[in-house]
Amino acid sequence: MTKKFNYNYAFLFYDVNEKRVQRVFKLCKKYLSHYQKSVFRGEITPSKLISLRKDLKNIIDENEDFICIIKLMNDKVFEEEVIGTQLYNTGEDLII
Repeated sequence: MTKKFNYNYAFLFYDVNEKRVQRVFKLCKKYLSHYQKSVFRGEITPSKLISLRKDLKNIIDENEDFICIIKLMNDKVFEEEVIGTQLYNTGEDLII
């Protein structure tokens, strides 16, 4: 029997058609913190993660768009290394 994990932290990366990028950005911002361009991260409950996934599937075209969600148990179990300039923008440049 496989044990179910309750993930409480997530990274989300996306590459979607420009027709849908504004809707995806706004939706992700409701659930997670904007980190960099099309990258979000933050604490999220398992039920909110399910809702986020469902809402994204209602927006994107799975034959055209790409979304990756990396789920973690918490924000303490990973090490982050940033190389190069990290722009802290609001993401408004992504909104068309």
